[in-house]
Amino acid sequence: MSTSFTFQDPAWFWALALIPLIILFRRWKRVPVMVVPFAAEWQRAGAVLPHTPWPALAAYAGAICLACALARPQTIEQRREQKQQGYDIVLALDLSGSMRAEDYIVAGRQINRLQALKPVLEAFINRRPNDRIGIVVFTGLAYTLAPLTFDHTWLRQQTGRLEIGLLDEGKTAIGDGLGVALARLEQGRRETGAAREGAFAILLTDGSNNAGALEPRETARIAAERKVAVYTIGAGREGDVPMPVFDEAGNKVGYRRMRSDLDETLLRDIAERTGGRFFRADDATTIRDAFDAIDSARKVEFEAQSYRVTDELFAYFALPALGLLAIAVFGAALRQQEEALA
Repeated sequence: MSTSFTFQDPAWFWALALIPLIILFRRWKRVPVMVVPFAAEWQRAGAVLPHTPWPALAAYAGAICLACALARPQTIEQRREQKQQGYDIVLALDLSGSMRAEDYIVAGRQINRLQALKPVLEAFINRRPNDRIGIVVFTGLAYTLAPLTFDHTWLRQQTGRLEIGLLDEGKTAIGDGLGVALARLEQGRRETGAAREGAFAILLTDGSNNAGALEPRETARIAAERKVAVYTIGAGREGDVPMPVFDEAGNKVGYRRMRSDLDETLLRDIAERTGGRFFRADDATTIRDAFDAIDSARKVEFEAQSYRVTDELFAYFALPALGLLAIAVFGAALRQQEEALA
C-alpha cells in the first residue's frame, strides 16, 4: 500500500502567470487596475493615506489558493487486496528412541536426527504465514502436540519443546501417527475461519511400523478418500548408524552401532496412494531439500486486486482562498471609505 499527492487538473496553475503581469501593469499605469472589487482604490494617485499593501497581498494569496483548489489536489492511496487463503497442514513426527542416532553432520558437528529436523521445521513454518499448521508426535502412541493454528509464534515455541523422551521411546506407530493427523485435519474442516485451499500431511519417521491400532496402508486409504495428500520423509542413513550411550546421570559416555530399520517401501506406498511424494533424507541437506520441495509444491498463488482510493483536498485550498479574497475586498472598501472621509 502506497500513498501519493497529485493535482488532477494542473493546467489551472497557468492562471498564476497573470499575477506578475498584473503587478507590472499596475506599476506602469497611472490608473490602477482592478484585481478584485474596489482594488482600484488601493493605489489611487494622490491619496492622502499612506499606501497599505495588505489588501493586494491578500488578493494575490487568495488567487493562488483558488488556482490550487481548481487544480483538484488529491491524495491517492494504492491498495492491493489479497484473497487470504491457505492450507491446513499437520506435521506427524516420529519421536522414537531411534531418532537419537547421530548420523547427521552440520558445520562439522555430529548431531542427532531431531536436532537436524528442528531448524528445518521452524523455517518451514516461517514461510507459510497464511496456513494453519498443527503438530502430531508419535512413538508407540500418538498425541497432538499442537492443534491447527495461525499462531505461528506459539507453534515455534512448541517445536522448541520437541525432544526424544517426551513420549515412550520404545516402538513406532506410524499408522496411529498418521491417523491422529487426519483427525486434526478433519476437525479443521468443520471449524469456521478463512477459506482453505485444501489440506495435506507431512509424515516423518526413521523406522518401521511395529505398534499401534491402525495399519498404515489402511490409514493411507482413508487419507486418499478424504483427498489429503501425505508427503513422507524417511530420516537417517541406511545401514549401521552411531547411537549414543548414556549413563544413569544422563551423560553421554560413548556410542554403539545400531541398524537402521526404515521401511522405505511403506513410506513410498503411502505417498503414492494419497497423491503425495516420498523423500529420502539421509543428511541435513536432503531433509531441508525435502521441506523446500513440499513448500514449493503446495504454495497458494494469491489472487490480488489492485485499486485506488482517492481523497479530494479541494476544500483545504478553496476555503482559505475565499477568506483571503474577502479580506482583500474588505481592505479595499475600508481604504476607499477612509479616503472619502479625508
